[in-house]
Amino acid sequence: MRGSALPNYARAPRRHRTRRRADMPLVGGVRPPVAILMVLLLSVAGLTVYALGSIPSEQVPLAVRDAEQQIAADAAVSVRGSISAEASTLRRAAQAYTPPRTTAPATALKAVVAGRRLVRGAALVDPATGQLLAASGGTVPLAGIGVDDLAADTESTTVPPRLVTAVSGARILYFARLTVPERSQDANADQSQDQTHQQTRHWLVVVLEPLPAPAVHGGGRVAWLAGGDGTVLATATGGQAPSGTDRTLPRTAARAAGASGWRSDASGSLLGATATGTRTVAGWAAVDTSGLHLTVVTAQSVPLTAQSTDYLRIALLTGGALAAIAVVTWLLLVFAVQRPLLRLHLSAARLARGAVGRHPLASEDLSRPVPVPAYGEPRRTGRALEALRRQLLGTDTPEEILAPRGPGTRALVACCALLVTAWAAPMLFVVNQVDTPASVPASVVAGQQTRTQYAAYRVRQSLDQSYTDLVDVSVSLKGKSTAQQRQVLRKTLADHGQYRSLYLLDRAGAIVLRVGQTPLRTIVHVPDGSGITSVNTYGKIPAIAAYAHIPAATAKAPGVAIFGEIDVKVLDGRLPEPGLGSVWLTDSHDKVLAAGVGFRAFQPLSGPGLRRLADRTRAPGSAGTATGAVLTSSGVSRAMSVAAAAPLAQAGPAAGLGWRVVTSKPAASLRLPVFRAERMTMLAGLLGLAVGVACLSWVHIVVVRPLRALARLAERLAGGDRRTVLYPVNHDETGSVTRSLEQIRQALADQARSGTTLPAVTRTEASSPVTAEYTPAQ
Repeated sequence: MRGSALPNYARAPRRHRTRRRADMPLVGGVRPPVAILMVLLLSVAGLTVYALGSIPSEQVPLAVRDAEQQIAADAAVSVRGSISAEASTLRRAAQAYTPPRTTAPATALKAVVAGRRLVRGAALVDPATGQLLAASGGTVPLAGIGVDDLAADTESTTVPPRLVTAVSGARILYFARLTVPERSQDANADQSQDQTHQQTRHWLVVVLEPLPAPAVHGGGRVAWLAGGDGTVLATATGGQAPSGTDRTLPRTAARAAGASGWRSDASGSLLGATATGTRTVAGWAAVDTSGLHLTVVTAQSVPLTAQSTDYLRIALLTGGALAAIAVVTWLLLVFAVQRPLLRLHLSAARLARGAVGRHPLASEDLSRPVPVPAYGEPRRTGRALEALRRQLLGTDTPEEILAPRGPGTRALVACCALLVTAWAAPMLFVVNQVDTPASVPASVVAGQQTRTQYAAYRVRQSLDQSYTDLVDVSVSLKGKSTAQQRQVLRKTLADHGQYRSLYLLDRAGAIVLRVGQTPLRTIVHVPDGSGITSVNTYGKIPAIAAYAHIPAATAKAPGVAIFGEIDVKVLDGRLPEPGLGSVWLTDSHDKVLAAGVGFRAFQPLSGPGLRRLADRTRAPGSAGTATGAVLTSSGVSRAMSVAAAAPLAQAGPAAGLGWRVVTSKPAASLRLPVFRAERMTMLAGLLGLAVGVACLSWVHIVVVRPLRALARLAERLAGGDRRTVLYPVNHDETGSVTRSLEQIRQALADQARSGTTLPAVTRTEASSPVTAEYTPAQ
């Protein structure tokens, strides 16, 4: 019975009793951040090897294929715009036709198609019966156009164009509905009274025109317009046609466009045959024009490129270096911080048990000296614990312990951070950095130049259409009264969305009639002839106008000119295209008139490089030529951009303006191996730096700062401070040592009040070697 009343520690085995309080579970501490730092750095090293090692060696870079795909898409936009413009022009002519009370079909047909240069044949059909009423020019193939369907669909005002094939090649049919009055006599009325009433007849104008060929810019490029089955319907070449072009590309592109459902945004790239040192690269894009199922295919031969940089070798070197740094950092933190701190935790717990002295092993816990670590704050704390052990035994008196000079744990963590930074800094600023324009292939620069020419072509199309429409309006205004002219201007403004204001000017430049918004013009001048001009040089909105002189009804009639100010938003919408970058329309003084991005009216082109590039397009005695280059910024970043400039027009109403279209896009956005390697390298450097800073900051917060505070408290306690109460903050190693120091402080304070000491041990036991800590007493 007496044995059963013994406390638990007396019945437990000896080796378990000596470790009971030291084995209490710890929360957090030094081990989690050190282990996580090791794992994350090794993960970043593995990602670095994977990201850089997986960069393929491409004989034809993806950037070249992307450029050709975007060029095909630009060509498809031009074809789509040409077909839509022809169809809308015919419909407007039919709507504007004002027939007399009695109209012959041939007269109506001639009036509607007058002035259309591309017409190969025209016909006027009665959709109700399918009867041919009138015809002019070549034969119009009316078979198979579905006259019965057109007669049934009386609600639709527009009939989409249709594709027809003939011996002479592919043609396109445009349709327009024409409404004319029909004079009929009432049979029930008296013949002498001549009572009549008006009825209307609905005719269908059918115009046969050649299929528009894709616009081609850039030498050595061929463009095909293919039908739904891949048959080439039209071909265009830019300069010298490429040799050895793969003729199977149009059929392959048509199948791809059909698989995409002929969406207007469907496009792609293809690789063709390989010749001596070159390979054919093709791009395709669907022309979505109401079921025509047309595909534009562009192709050119590009030189094969060889990748000179061994990215796998760089990946292994950089990843291996980071793995080595991770191992070295882990070893430094484990052997200089983690293990000494854990040993201090065990030693402090042993001294606290001995100081309490409530079990028979108290003298044994105090008999073994405290092992003193060899570095920093753990060494200071170990020296203080050894001094406290001697004070508990009564073999020593309190005395001030001077902190040793030299680097501490904070310096060790800083060294680890420097190791990680030494790897991350070159990855961010040195390794795989692209800083020479030669890194961008010449074919990519040529592609940007070609796309800039397409942007100029789109703007020129819009301006030419505005000019043509205004010339037609000027003819219709001849001999009309002011009220009739106002009505015509209002209808023109409603039918043509590109105008913001229409007004008539007399010879002195004064406005005699206006419809629409307030004019933006600041230049009071009426130029001769007709064309496109800028009517202001300052203000918040640039004003671009088409103008034409109204033919005088009589020789003595005063001359009047019609001006149509074009909404700059219309031009802004024509400039941007996916992958083209920033686009500007500038005047002859490099002032911005329109842009695909936000801009300030009449602001100069940004950067001297773009201005010099725009100046290179000027050629004495001509409208200029397109040019392109790789520009490098003058800032610290030395960022590169692919830029190009092209004159707006070589001929036509806008040729004499000297305006240009300028584009620029960051070279880093190109899908080239060098830029991918640069991005992956910088990403790896950022990840490594972020991991190192985060984990080492974690170590500094939860280990270094509490450890420095613990060392100061232990030295003050060993120096005789018995009044400062020690409060543990965390449940980790430093918190455990703090709790043990508080127990030691209370025991020393009790000794001082009672004048007694703990059971004495021999001086030999009190000064036994440090290695006694690592071997439990038997």
